[in-house]
Amino acid sequence: MKNMSKVMMVATLAVGTFAAGCQTTSLPAPVSQPITADILQAHNWQLVDAKRSNGDEVTQLFFDPAKPLTLNFMNDNGRDYVAFMNTCNNMGAGYSVENGEVEIKSGISTMMACPEPQASFDTAALATVKGKYSLSKNANNVPILTIKNDDQVAYFKAVTK
Repeated sequence: MKNMSKVMMVATLAVGTFAAGCQTTSLPAPVSQPITADILQAHNWQLVDAKRSNGDEVTQLFFDPAKPLTLNFMNDNGRDYVAFMNTCNNMGAGYSVENGEVEIKSGISTMMACPEPQASFDTAALATVKGKYSLSKNANNVPILTIKNDDQVAYFKAVTK
């Protein structure tokens, strides 16, 4: 009888272990949040990843890891504006948020003749900010701004202004 109890316990433990091994441990799905101008303006947004639609990294955006593309959304005398930080030229654009949709308007830029790879960085930066914006939080509860268009998807983490 004692041996039968031991066998039953071992079998129960083995089945429980097997079942637990079959379960997947997943992180909670990112919770999407509505986008407003106030949320965009509460932080600077630092680029952490950008991939082309084929999965390749947008290498032009990562030539200098010490100076990542950073977006600074602000309101200037009643006008919503985004400044591009760490670009060779001084760059920015007006923007609007309506019903959670961000629209980047025509950009402005100084016209310095930037050498490579800075010139390509500036061009890639302009292409990166146009697309569908979404906002979520990562596993560390840091807000993540995602910008997706037909050519690429880019992820920006919130950093203190």
